[in-house]
Amino acid sequence: MYNLHCHSLLSDGVLLPSEIAARYYAAGYKLIAITDHVDYSNIETVVKSILNFTSNWPKNAPIKVLPGIELTHLMPEQFKPLVRYARGKGIKVIVGHGETPAEPVIASTNRAALESGIDILAHPGLITDEDVALAIEKKVFLEVTSRRGHNATNTHVAAQAKKNGARIVLSTDSHSPEDIISPAQLRKTGIDAGLSESEIDKLYIGVEEFLRQK
Repeated sequence: MYNLHCHSLLSDGVLLPSEIAARYYAAGYKLIAITDHVDYSNIETVVKSILNFTSNWPKNAPIKVLPGIELTHLMPEQFKPLVRYARGKGIKVIVGHGETPAEPVIASTNRAALESGIDILAHPGLITDEDVALAIEKKVFLEVTSRRGHNATNTHVAAQAKKNGARIVLSTDSHSPEDIISPAQLRKTGIDAGLSESEIDKLYIGVEEFLRQK
């Protein structure tokens, strides 16, 4: 089981990256990506810190940790340069903070994020058919999340992805220990969103293909 969206105290989480890894391993996960919130104010320090952590994480550790970021509340034109910067430094998983109804996100954020070269569009809210088509073209995963508030549109996201053939990823978007749920609970998030067990199995195959490139 994998979780590609979680936050440490490098941004607005409460745990060290090592604590996050330990808790996810105890919960039954094999791989995580730590994807702290960044914009122009902190991307250099966060990228440096997470790369320092992951490069020194033992290769034989029982859980793999990938370096990631979440581009959050950017102006639309800021996505592409920050994606280029992060990729150039060695970040493996780039999440775009989508148009969740739980926060005041700027309109057109979904499209700008999808066009920029991200890997995952987090909590994309009431995503349109046009933006789903762009996600398919760009091979971007649409997130179905267990995060309270952001999960209000999970059913819409799952239905849009299924109708159009987009890739889905299940994520916790964890910020605190209470957000770290078991793999079974995360699967139930997908079931509650309208995905079948076989569809969830298939989406994990897609995630594994993505991870083999990392």
